[in-house]
Amino acid sequence: MAYKNLLVHLDPSKSSAKRADAAIALAAKHGAHLTALAATATPSVPSYVEAQIPAAVFEQARASLMEGLDEIGALFEKKAKAAGISYEFRKELAQEPLADLISRHARYADLAILGQSDPDDPLSAEPELSEDVILACGRPVLMVPYIGVMQEPGKKIVVAWDAGREAARAVNDAMPLLEAADSVVVLIVNPKRGASAHGAEPGADIATHLARHGVKVDVKVYTQHDLSVADVILSRISDEGVDMVVMGAYGHARLREMVLGGVTREMFRSMTVPLFMSH
Repeated sequence: MAYKNLLVHLDPSKSSAKRADAAIALAAKHGAHLTALAATATPSVPSYVEAQIPAAVFEQARASLMEGLDEIGALFEKKAKAAGISYEFRKELAQEPLADLISRHARYADLAILGQSDPDDPLSAEPELSEDVILACGRPVLMVPYIGVMQEPGKKIVVAWDAGREAARAVNDAMPLLEAADSVVVLIVNPKRGASAHGAEPGADIATHLARHGVKVDVKVYTQHDLSVADVILSRISDEGVDMVVMGAYGHARLREMVLGGVTREMFRSMTVPLFMSH
């Protein structure tokens, strides 16, 4: 298994260029084709308001958004050419929900690369965009922090392991990255021992599985009830120089307050390195 086709979503936000850098680095490392989808939502207002606004105002807003997408596209193409990768550029103003548009394009890629929402940038997408794409696209997603990455991601990876379905899916989908990493740590927080949970020795089975793929793996188990699971993961990232986290994205009922589990949401808000997620 190898990544041959990557998709990165770009938008007019300040963090978009940093996301493109991470995507280009991954494409170069894996010899993959990279598709850049520059897309943002079409301006819209309630129908009773729209009737009072001249059509020229909407056209000007659309033209401004398209100009922003053209600018990020030109920058992307310049960087992609310099890196010598295979690439293409697509541009769309979404007439449908933006998450649906990105998900549709992502289904024809091995991995979709999205950006963390930046609360200080009005051009950054809302946090719900990434949540909806992860749950709908049927592909793994790599979330890049809005602060960007300091180095090529994927050299030192933490796998947040809870022996669940989503975590198993994420490990399988991330295997090309895990096999290429310099080191991989399986991180287990507050394990439950037993045949129906982590087993008699938490982490042993998944470590054996990864080792058979040639992954350089270590297991670290933490019993820590004073901190949240996300806080433990974040502290390990800081202390051990981790540059990527692989974890399952936990989806529930389609009520907005229940879309993703607490650990997933907390990592979305506080991530400092790319998050590789599968659902």
